[in-house]
Order: sequence, then structure tokens, then C-alpha cells
Amino acid sequence: MPLRWRVAIAFALVSVAITGLLAAVTWHLASSFLLAKREEGAISQAAVDARLVQEALRSPNPGGSEDLLTGLAGGGDITVAIRRDGTWTTSGRTLDADAVPDGLLALAGSGTAARQRIVAGGTPVLAVALPLSDGIYLELVPLAELDSTLRFLSWVLVAGVGVGGLLGLALGGWAGGRALRPLTDLRDAAGRMAAGDLDARLPEQDDADLAPLAVTFNRTAEDLQRRVRRDARFAGDVSHELRSPLTTLVNAVAVLRRRRDELPPTARQAVDLLDADVHRFRKMVTDLLEISRDERIDERDLEVCDMVDIVNHAVAGRSGIAVEVVGAPPKVKVDRRRLDRVIGNLLDNAEHHAGGAVRVGVSSVSDGVRVEVDDAGPGIPPELREEVFERFARGTRAGRRDDNGGTGLGLALVARHVRAHHGRIRVEDSPPGGARIVVEIPGGPA
Repeated sequence: MPLRWRVAIAFALVSVAITGLLAAVTWHLASSFLLAKREEGAISQAAVDARLVQEALRSPNPGGSEDLLTGLAGGGDITVAIRRDGTWTTSGRTLDADAVPDGLLALAGSGTAARQRIVAGGTPVLAVALPLSDGIYLELVPLAELDSTLRFLSWVLVAGVGVGGLLGLALGGWAGGRALRPLTDLRDAAGRMAAGDLDARLPEQDDADLAPLAVTFNRTAEDLQRRVRRDARFAGDVSHELRSPLTTLVNAVAVLRRRRDELPPTARQAVDLLDADVHRFRKMVTDLLEISRDERIDERDLEVCDMVDIVNHAVAGRSGIAVEVVGAPPKVKVDRRRLDRVIGNLLDNAEHHAGGAVRVGVSSVSDGVRVEVDDAGPGIPPELREEVFERFARGTRAGRRDDNGGTGLGLALVARHVRAHHGRIRVEDSPPGGARIVVEIPGGPA
């Protein structure tokens, strides 16, 4: 799980814990207070009613107690009852004598006032039992309204805990994004540098903890850029200095080639080996000069080109290569010289190392144009598919000195030119067998 989401979930859990604790305390205090007030009021009212009933029972009018019970019951929500000589006289809601705990009645019968919350007829009630001179006075006060209030309060508190968790998640996501933004900038800058953009830098930071990170990264990037440029300049200078003696060698070998038939067999073999190495050396120097140039493309070198024309131009003169165009590939604004070199090097690489190219496909992709080069070779193992684009990487042919060994710079130049166009290059398996090198150049004409 990404660090940002872990931070967000941590915020959410802390929010749920805090709001849950507050909700539990609020519920306990509120329910205890409301219930205590309700019981206190019910007991006080029951005590007053019991005195009235006691006086009515002492009255010489025997029917006065029943009228009083009816008046005390009010609208019928409250159950008022008197038990005398084992007989119940009730008013209000119907009394289920079995619902009244025997222990409650026993306490009241012994002269002790008692109360207990029970369920009578499916409704929560508060039973208050008070002793009379010759019986028991019982009053059942409904708690349904209080129960509804507490239930509503519980749902509000639960909803509050849920909302608190969501707010904590949102706050954690926002805080995590803010806190990780410098790391995101660092990742993007490092990715740009890995892709070849050595000008990538981190913005200056005002935070005392982040400023050293930005300064260190930028200093490292500048040192790397200077070193790369110094190495490229060194390679370019060496290659340039080698051109003059190399030209002399090429001319000398050409003279020896013309007089080859006059030489003994051993000397002929030496001339052939020298000729192959000199030509390979000349190609290496040319590639080194190309790869030592600035990778960035000059805007003045860009032009709108048709990739199909570039491919057809590169394939012309080579036999056995089928050009397949899928759909209507868009024109792209590119450096024509570099793209010619890309296609040419891919075809040369297939010819020297994989039995030749058998197909070149051109098609459109969502953000530009795609070129596929299929060869007739055995394919490239997955563990070497990144390595083949490095300088002087020759795969399984490393260390061999045959004529077709190559310099190990062809695919490195291809990758360099593709990256300069902000494109992508990779190796895949070709459906007919062999390897397929895919080049994708983004963007249409400006």
C-alpha cells in the first residue's frame, strides 16, 4: 500500500478512536442523566400519587379510590394499580401481573419503596412499587419516548464517528500528499534523469528539513551532468583526433588490397584481417563521434516527416524485407537525420546479428507513431532486452572478433535518438519467431 494511503488510514483510525471515545462518553453521560431525571420524576410523582391513594383508601367513600386511580392514570399511558388482599385494582394501560418481578413486590410488601426497569407488553417501563398501610401501590411509567430519544442519540453518535473517520481519511490523504510532494518531485526528477534529461533539478525548498535534500540532489545532478559532458567531450575529442590517422590507415589498407594478389598467402590473410578491423575501427569512430554529440535536438532541425517514407527509404536496396503499413500513421515532427539513423541501425543490427530483417511495420498509436522491426534470428532472452541498448553491449557475441560482430554502439545510438524525441524503445517476441524491436515516437506535427 502506498505511503500516502497508509498515512490517510492512520489518520482515519485515530479519528475513529477519538470520536468513538467521545461518543461513548457522551452516550454514557447523556443516557445516565436522562434516565436518572426520568426515574427521579417518576418516583416523586409516584410518591405523591401513593399518598393520595392512601388517603382515598381511608376515606369512608369506597368508590373514591377507583375514581382517583382513573384520574391518576390520565390518558392511559401510565398503569396505576393497587394490590390489596391478593387482588389487583388497575387503571390506565392493562397490567400484566406476571410482568412485574416478584422481588419488586416483595420489597414493597415489606415496607420498602422499590423501582426497576422492566418490559411490559413489549414496551420498556419503569415500575415503581410503594408500600401502603394495607397493600401495595404500583405505578408503571412508560419509557418508550426516552428509549426513542436515546436510540436517536446513538445513531447520531455513530454517524458522527463515521463522519469523523471519513474526515480523518480525507485529512490524512491531503496531509500525506502535502508531506510527500517533495518526494514526488524527487521521484519525477530522478525519472527524468534516468531517461536522459540531465537538466532535471529540484525546486528550492523553504522547509529546513527538505532544503538539504534538494541541495544535495541538485549538486549530485550537476556533478553527474558535468561528468557525462566531460566523458562525451573526451570521447568526441579522441574520436576526432583518430580520424586523421584512421584515414591514413584506410588508404594504406586500400593500397594493400589492390596489391593483394602479389602477396604470399600468409600476407593475404593478414591484409584481410587488417582490412576488416580497420573498417570496424572506422565505423566505431564514426559512432563515437555521433554518440558524443549533445543529445538534445535543435528546434531548427525538426521537420514534419512521414514515417512510412522514412522506412521505405531505409528499406530501399535491401531484399527480403516486407513493409507493412497499418491504418494511416500520422506525420510527426522529428529530426529526419536521426530517424534515418534509427531505422538504418535497426536494419543493420538485424542483418549482422539476427539473419536479417523480415518485416518492418508502421502503425499509429494513441500519442504518435509505432515502428516494428522483426528479424529472423533466435530472439533476445528477456534478461538481455535492456542490456542490448547499452554502449558496447553485444549480447551473446561479446568477445568475438568476426566481421559481423559490430561495435556494440548501434542500438545504443538508436536508444539515444529515440529518447531525444521523448519516445520509447523495447524488445518483444516476434510472432513468426525471432525478436521484434518496437520504437514509438510521440506527438504529431506542431
